[in-house]
Amino acid sequence: MTDLIDTTEMYLRTVLELEEEGVPPMRARIVERLEHSGPTVSQTVSRMERDGLLKVLPDRRIALTDDGRETAVKVMRKHRLAERLLADVIGLELSQVHDEACRWEHVMSEDVERRLMVLLDAPEASPYGMPIPGLDGLSAGDEQAAINALLASPSGALAHLPRLFTLLQKGSSGPFAVVGVPEVVQADGVSVPALAEAGVLSGAAFTAQIDFDEWVLIQPTASGEGAESGADGGAEVRISHKVAQALCVAEI
Repeated sequence: MTDLIDTTEMYLRTVLELEEEGVPPMRARIVERLEHSGPTVSQTVSRMERDGLLKVLPDRRIALTDDGRETAVKVMRKHRLAERLLADVIGLELSQVHDEACRWEHVMSEDVERRLMVLLDAPEASPYGMPIPGLDGLSAGDEQAAINALLASPSGALAHLPRLFTLLQKGSSGPFAVVGVPEVVQADGVSVPALAEAGVLSGAAFTAQIDFDEWVLIQPTASGEGAESGADGGAEVRISHKVAQALCVAEI
């Protein structure tokens, strides 16, 4: 399955993810996200810069060119449509959906995307609550209109959403509900299965508190009146500061 992974597309999507989360895209952030070595990331970014897909700015931030952004939005669109198919139609466990979609995103044609839009009743978000970008490009009348639609996709979509750890630092304990699970959380092979099992990723209400070493304890509440009373609704889940700081939530 590793043969299906396109390194260039993976890097472009990672830069777009960082933009979406309001994190300045830099080579160091790509190292963290993809767990590639520093030299490997530097070499790949240099090659992509020579290919006209991105630019490394004087302050070391990475900026996508129009060609790079067009490809990045297409890949992310395919990724999130694949996630909807895997979750809604095939019935794959939510904890497995992200990794599988990482393979599908590199081999899906636009004809398949259009059929998926019909099959899935034109979804606007992934099963993790993440917006699907560039959908207007699938219905554009010509190639240039499609490109313009891709380039017009907004960046920083999550930058304004409250993060769980930030709310806890301000003294709130909930109850909360998850409204968006960024890619950096989806890729966590430990936290995602636990959160999915507790129902938190499916919209279940929960309370939370900061534990020692800045880890966070999450306690799902019972359905119905439990969302208000704080009644115990399931097993406690412990997540890292990194996951808690990325998880987008709403106070309910």
